[in-house]
Amino acid sequence: MAENLFIRPGDNITLTAPRGAQTPFGTTPRVKSYPVIAVYEVGMSEFDASFVYMPLTEAQAYFNRDGDVSAIEVFLDNPDRIDPAKIAIDATIERPILVTDWRMRNRTFFGVLEVERNVMFLILTLIVLVAAMNIVSGLIMLVKDKSSDIAILRTMGATKGAILRVFLITGAAIGVAGTIAGFVLGLVISLNIESIRAFISRMTNTNLFPAEFYFLSRLPSVVDPREVIVVVTMALVLSLLATLYPAWRAAKLDPVEALRYE
Repeated sequence: MAENLFIRPGDNITLTAPRGAQTPFGTTPRVKSYPVIAVYEVGMSEFDASFVYMPLTEAQAYFNRDGDVSAIEVFLDNPDRIDPAKIAIDATIERPILVTDWRMRNRTFFGVLEVERNVMFLILTLIVLVAAMNIVSGLIMLVKDKSSDIAILRTMGATKGAILRVFLITGAAIGVAGTIAGFVLGLVISLNIESIRAFISRMTNTNLFPAEFYFLSRLPSVVDPREVIVVVTMALVLSLLATLYPAWRAAKLDPVEALRYE
């Protein structure tokens, strides 16, 4: 708001309210100037773009609410402990009151975030599936390219189980290495996402995270250990499953057919 109105600390701002003093000619607007002491930023554009804070006595005098307030806000050290606090407030105040919390006021926004979270998990699953298919195709090409070598090993006494284990270890090594590399890269990006966003925005001269659309001035990032474990486990399991068919084909290879045209 300060940037849009070109206001800095030390300037004066004039407030105009339609409900003012009663005169013989009707209600006149209330106009009063106040000095700007400071400019704040909480990181959420909904507040940064529309809220002005002033002393309680001045606000009561301006809005003709002597000794009265229209709302009371309660701040908690732990924002997740809302329900016990609401129960305590309802039990303390006897008369009926309307109690709302940050979840109710931002229900639509959190609903959109939940949808985006589920969609991103689905997209991530598809990416892992594509990577697993790449492992399958790579191992199939490897089996086809090394068919003569596999046949020679079989004629030298290697069992089907040994060939199966060789290709299982090969595919598992690819999957484990890729999963670990992706985990480390994703963790580094998650912990530095705001710096990366700011760097890309400066390089491309664009706003990659507009606050008026996302209601946040900075791109948030929280690493959830449970979800990280789920994703890493899913990637490892899919990569191991992707090696079964190529390894089975390598183990079932007939040495005679493989060496017939060598």
